Order: sequence, then structure tokens, then C-alpha cells
Amino acid sequence: MRIGIAQLNPTVGDLSGNLALAIDAYEQLVGQGVDLIIYPELFLCGYPPRDLLLKENFVHDLGNTLKEFACSTGPVPAIIGFVQKSTLTKKKSFFNAAAWCIEGKIEQVFHKCLLPTYDVFDEARYFVPGNRDSQIFYKGQKIAISICEDIWNIEQSGYDTDPLEKIAQEKPDLLINLSASPWHMEKNSQREKLLNRVAQKCECPVAYVNAVGGNDELVFDGASMVVDKNGQVLSRCPSFKEEIRVYELGEQIESAYTPPHEMESLRLALGLGVQDYALKSGFSKCLIGLSGGIDSAVTAAIAVDALGKENVTGISLPSSISSQHSRDDAHALTENLGIEFHTLSIQNIVDVVGNELKPLFQDLPVDVTEENIQARSRGLLLMAVSNKLGALLLTTGNKSELAVGYCTLYGDMCGGLAVISDVPKTQVFSLARHINRRGVLIPLNTIEKPPSAELRPDQQDSDSLPEYEILDAILHAYVEQGKSISTIVESGFEEETVRKIIRLVDLNEHKRYQSAPGLKTTPLAFGMGRRIPIVQKYSN
Repeated sequence: MRIGIAQLNPTVGDLSGNLALAIDAYEQLVGQGVDLIIYPELFLCGYPPRDLLLKENFVHDLGNTLKEFACSTGPVPAIIGFVQKSTLTKKKSFFNAAAWCIEGKIEQVFHKCLLPTYDVFDEARYFVPGNRDSQIFYKGQKIAISICEDIWNIEQSGYDTDPLEKIAQEKPDLLINLSASPWHMEKNSQREKLLNRVAQKCECPVAYVNAVGGNDELVFDGASMVVDKNGQVLSRCPSFKEEIRVYELGEQIESAYTPPHEMESLRLALGLGVQDYALKSGFSKCLIGLSGGIDSAVTAAIAVDALGKENVTGISLPSSISSQHSRDDAHALTENLGIEFHTLSIQNIVDVVGNELKPLFQDLPVDVTEENIQARSRGLLLMAVSNKLGALLLTTGNKSELAVGYCTLYGDMCGGLAVISDVPKTQVFSLARHINRRGVLIPLNTIEKPPSAELRPDQQDSDSLPEYEILDAILHAYVEQGKSISTIVESGFEEETVRKIIRLVDLNEHKRYQSAPGLKTTPLAFGMGRRIPIVQKYSN
């Protein structure tokens, strides 16, 4: 059996655009002599549709889109993801579904059984679990159909039912999995291990088709693959790009494609996330405030990869406190990247604001308030340029800063997309060195000098924070692993430092609620996957 894999990049809610992609892929694959074509989970509406599902006509319009797709099919069947209205309950609810379309008709519909409600997933808000037969017979083969999470119970073990167990008992000749599985670091290896276990459990080959592309905070990496009954990879699609692939079931030739290593995956994921967030939102250009530091430099390099150097503008916004080396490093970066560059001084704005506030502040000591006026002056100018040029402003803060509130609301947090907000500072340094692997793009001084926000003379980040290696390790334990203060201290960190960092994390929840959406790159990012109350008093 020749399997056609349609690893495509849908846009959430773009029913006509996704339909056109699906039909084009169908025609291409039929032309290559395939017997069966597979699309990703919820392809026709994009994943995740979220509350679009609650709009009055959305699911109805999606149903019409599916009918249009089915009408375009001939004798070669296609299985494609969509949303089907449920008639099982009185309240509005839906199935996460897959349709088997052939000869102009929707011949059979399959429903997702396991509905994830962890991390970024909230499917139980919209969907009801399916219990329909997951099999279809085609060309003398017993084919089992599953949708994403349905095969993950072998790994998660958090559900009362196990559709994979039922599938294994039925002894299919082939298991198909339609997926929309977002990427994070180490996700590809995790997924490959999963498919290895699934294939061995079901004793049959597995054809896994994943979505690719960016949708808001999520980046889907594709990396679709076919594994044999022993779990060995037979065919593998590239990561982070669309691919139309044909695989002859039974061929024992492993794909020559090698998945990118972790740092290259991070670079590609961020680039795809920026590209799709911008283009799908109607932006062709972006704008970055360049401090001369490593965060803005990495963000600018990613933006050039995503949108092309001709569509990226860098702006230096010095004050009287800004060092000459920071100004020079910012300028050198733009020359290395080949992007447009401007300098806008904020000092006059800072002086005017300071003079205006002087009567009110005259008896009060100088503190972080005055420092923040600088950051907010930069935000004012950057947003003005963004508005005037129609360019998406990218914020440049990293996960370490966002975690402890080492950032300024309505200042350096201004912007439409926080590119590296889920990348810890230590990883930002690694990514910068990786970007420079084929030649210096990010000035070496930017990488080697001590990090500083330059909000006061001779300031360094280490004046306020522990060394980033220590900070990131504590944040990983507290934020991503949910460890308690006592557990973190027992692992070798000073209690005073741990308590200080955790207090900062808890105090700055309100900032993160007001931050730009950020691209998810770790198993637990700030954003929709982490829901901590702003006002709360638990501190362990």
C-alpha cells in the first residue's frame, strides 16, 4: 500500500484556505499513485480552534467545507481531521473527528476518545469523547484510525480508558494516527519513543501524520513518520516545514533525513513561530529595539531567518546612561545581518518626564521608578514606529527575566510577540553561539560581556539576580517541575537565594498576564499552559 502523507500548515479558522491546501495535496499525491492519503488532526479548521467552536456558524461552515473536500475526492480515499457536532447531549458539544472521504462522499467518521486537559490542552471544554469503532477495511487491510492523544495513554497513563488496548486486541494491519502535536525541546525524541512502543504493542506499522506551522504560542514541527511493527523508523518527514511524502508500506529503507539537534530545532521552531505569527496576522515586516545585548541580538537573527533581512528593522534607543560598546554592538549586529538600522535617543523624553514629575517626586528618593521611565520611553517610541510602519514589534525578554519580573510593564514588554520568552537565559547564550556557527552574525562582545539592562551607570544583571546558571536551575525546578522550596534547597541551593527567587516569581504573575504572547519551547511555558492566580498567598 502506498501511503500519501500530507504534512501541511493550516491556519486556524481559514476554512477556504485550508480546503485549498487539502485539495492541492490530494491532487499531487493521487498523481503520484498513492492508495491512501492522510492529513493531520483538525486540519480543515486548524488546531487549536478554541472558542471559535462556540461561534454560531463555525461548525456548520466547517461541515460544508468537509463536504466540499469530500466532493473533490475520487477512488483514492483521504482521511482528514475536522469537528463534528455531537447529538449525544443537549448542550452544545462536539467531536474531535476524522472523516474517511472517497468517491465524492464522507463514507465513515472516527472520533477522538482521549481528550487532553493538561498543559496547553483544554479539549474537554469543547469535545465529548468518542466511542465509535476505530476500524475500516480497505484493500484487504484492517486499518485502525486514531487521533493524537488516543495513542498517548501508553505514556501518560492518566485516563480511565485505553483505546490503544482495544486497537491492539483487534490486531490491525496498519495503525494511522492523525496528530496536532506542538513542539517543545526534546519532543521529537519523546514522540519517536512513543511510536516505537505503540507499534510493538499493536504489532503493526504506524503511520503518524503531524501538523506543521505556528498558531499563536504553539509551534507544530511536523516530523511525521512511518514506523514498522518493531517501532523502527522507515520514513521520516522533515521538521518545521511542509512535506508531501509517499511511502510504500513494506519498504524496509529508513529515511535518509536526520532530525535536527536540539539547538537547531530551537532556532527553526522560533523562526517558524515568528514567520507564521506575523504572516497569518497580516504582517510582512517586523521591528526590534536593539540594546546591544544578547537577547535583542538573538531575536533579530531569528527574525531575519523568519521574514528576510529586507523586512526587519532594528532601532537603537540610547540614553545618557547607555554605554558606547552597547551602541557599537547594536550597529555591528545590523551590519552583520544586513537589516535597516536607526538610532532614536530617549534622553529628551526622559528629561521631560522627569521634570514634569519633579514636583510630585521632590521629597522621594530616586529608585526603580526613574529606571523604568527609560524603558517606558523606549516602549513609547517603538510602538509609534510600529504603528506608523505597520511593522510587528517583537519583544526581546527571555524566560528567566519574565519569571522574576526583571522587565518593565509598558516598557520593554511592549510588543506583539515575545519571541524568546520561553527560552531561559543560559539557553539564549547557547542559541547565540549556535547562530554564529557558520560565521559571526551576533558580535562576540555581545555574547561575552556581562549582561546588563543599563538602567543605571555600571549596572549588571548580577547586581539584582544570582548567576544565570543558578537562577535557571532554580526556575526549572520551581516553574517547570513544581518542586517545593524545601526540595529545591535539599538539591544543593542556598535557602535564602531560593526563597528570594520564588518570591519574585510569585510577585510578578501580574506582569506575565499582561505580556505579549510568547512562543512555547519548553514542556511548561508561561501562558495558557500555566494558570496561577495573580492574587494568592501560597509560598512553597
